[in-house]
Amino acid sequence: MPQKPNKQRPTQRTIAEKAGISVGAVSRALAGDPMMAKETRQMVQRIASELGYTPDRSAQRLRTGRTHVINLILPPHEEILGFGTLLISGISAELESTPYQLVVLPDFGPDQSAETISRVMRNNLADGIIFSRTAPDDMRVRMLQEAGFPFVTHGRTELATPHAYVDYDNYGFGRKAAEMLIAKGASRLGILLPPDRFTFRHHLLHGFMSAVRAAGVEHEVLLGIGLDSDGDTIAARLRSRFMEPDAPDGLVLPGDVSGLAALAAIQDCNLVPGRDISLVVKQTSGVFDLVRPKVDSLYEDLSVAGGTLASLLLRRIKGDPVEDLQVLQSIQ
Repeated sequence: MPQKPNKQRPTQRTIAEKAGISVGAVSRALAGDPMMAKETRQMVQRIASELGYTPDRSAQRLRTGRTHVINLILPPHEEILGFGTLLISGISAELESTPYQLVVLPDFGPDQSAETISRVMRNNLADGIIFSRTAPDDMRVRMLQEAGFPFVTHGRTELATPHAYVDYDNYGFGRKAAEMLIAKGASRLGILLPPDRFTFRHHLLHGFMSAVRAAGVEHEVLLGIGLDSDGDTIAARLRSRFMEPDAPDGLVLPGDVSGLAALAAIQDCNLVPGRDISLVVKQTSGVFDLVRPKVDSLYEDLSVAGGTLASLLLRRIKGDPVEDLQVLQSIQ
């Protein structure tokens, strides 16, 4: 009678038997133990992949108290091209040599993400959480701090109790972008800002204002549109603004989509970018490297941010103090 195929789930013992090493060595190799030879780790990981091995999360949780899961609470971020993909790629690369698995959960606003975070903590679904778009007084940060649950934010708050974060120097971007426009001869600057509830709006505005006040040039915050507005809405409002008296001749735009929308509005009004109106765009996707006529841009590396977020969270899970887990990315 023919034998039924063995459908048992491969275990670390299965890997150990094939590799000719101990189960303990397999466990260390799968955990990315730096004290183990790189060749051994690579061999074990290759065999594990060939066998289709996946860790038994339930057993791990019972044995170690760890899920070896990290949650990323991810908003749509349609105004920043490739935001989610770039952040995830950076986090995934950092976790590749660890036993941790990334699980992405959608974020449709602070209230819903707070409920998601509460559910993760209540049901012990992850060992740590990463989330973005922080507010000055962020209820999610306060909730996690009170629970003593490991987390890292992409963005800062103004809370008195420190927390782990990775943030981009939006103050530096706002200031440098304005200074670049002034150096090109712009005398009336406009800036597009995120919604008021986000901390990075205030950083952008403070940096921008420090430059325009120092130079004594006219300036404005663009009204009726913001960073979260869709491209068509931004382009339509800018077309209207360019037809009004005292229209800005220099724009600071903190996202790829707003930059492309501004270019469309400029050309729709038969104006010339760089001659009639100058732009400085914060880009994350690299798209403005290909735009002609060339537009000045400053780069935010979201892949590096993702890798740093994951690295800091792993350290926080191990118990490193939050004061050592705060990184401000410089402008490029």
